[in-house]
Amino acid sequence: MQSIAQTVDLYIDEAPTERRAALEKLRDLCRSLLTGYKENMEYGMPVYKKNGVAEVGFASQKNYIALYILKQEALAPYRHLLTRLSVGKGCIRYPKPEKIDFEVVEKLLRATVQSSGQVC
Repeated sequence: MQSIAQTVDLYIDEAPTERRAALEKLRDLCRSLLTGYKENMEYGMPVYKKNGVAEVGFASQKNYIALYILKQEALAPYRHLLTRLSVGKGCIRYPKPEKIDFEVVEKLLRATVQSSGQVC
């Protein structure tokens, strides 16, 4: 569901209580690892843009937390670590906050920074 929150802080504050810690952790990882990226609220969710292009985002949806890794070159090598999740072209859906493997998220974010590929 799209949020009308104007800031990432407000976005996280309006999320269900049981998801807030996971969303904060995702944000902290994005802010620390995505150097040179700008944090914005777009598409009703937090996104991280480099050179004006959104490459990463996350969202609290009705039935899951979504992590968007929009560079296929960054996502492809780690798909085997996401087999028990619903994974689309650039979206990883975590049905519960405790299903998020933050070590894998860190790898995905580092791969995004290193990738020169295009977003999907």
